[in-house]
Amino acid sequence: MSDQNSARSNDERDEVQYDPNSGRYDIYECTVSGCDNVVLVVGSDDPPMSCHDQLMERVMDVEMSVNSPDVRQVLLQAFGLPKAGLDICLCVIGEGPLSANEVAEQLGYDRSTVTRYLNKLVELGLLRRSELNREGGGVVKVYHSIDLERMRRETLIGFYAWAGEAAALIEEANLTKQDYLEKNPDQELPDVFWESFLDE
Repeated sequence: MSDQNSARSNDERDEVQYDPNSGRYDIYECTVSGCDNVVLVVGSDDPPMSCHDQLMERVMDVEMSVNSPDVRQVLLQAFGLPKAGLDICLCVIGEGPLSANEVAEQLGYDRSTVTRYLNKLVELGLLRRSELNREGGGVVKVYHSIDLERMRRETLIGFYAWAGEAAALIEEANLTKQDYLEKNPDQELPDVFWESFLDE
């Protein structure tokens, strides 16, 4: 896969802002005091989201902007795949069905590396494996893209799991910061405080 086909870097990607009128997705929040439940809805919201037996309200006033994601970054963050794994996944999705040898030849990767990641991608549910009979006899394992709807679901669930873990980490950091400042009201927060979260 050439550098021209690779994803744009974060700095090169446009910033986007949540647009509640786009229809692509919606963000809802609970209106009950003290509840911080926020959910992401992709597709139709039928029946409407609810929390504490009350309908949740669509978020309409978000002012923050984020970098526009690309599929490589989403797969990287949601499934923890390095560049080689992403290249292999996207190669099979675009060109499959392919054998491990064919993927290795197309990408210039070592066959053992390709086989390892192909097996991982099958385990994650992003690819499927089958056997084809060769014309000269014998069988060869080939890899295919899974059903697009299933891939969409697996990718969304994987990303939501990652986002949930990220939100939980932010919450833990905030609570720990608050606890530290309450116990040390006359001290600034040391840099080493944040380093403890980088190591986790």
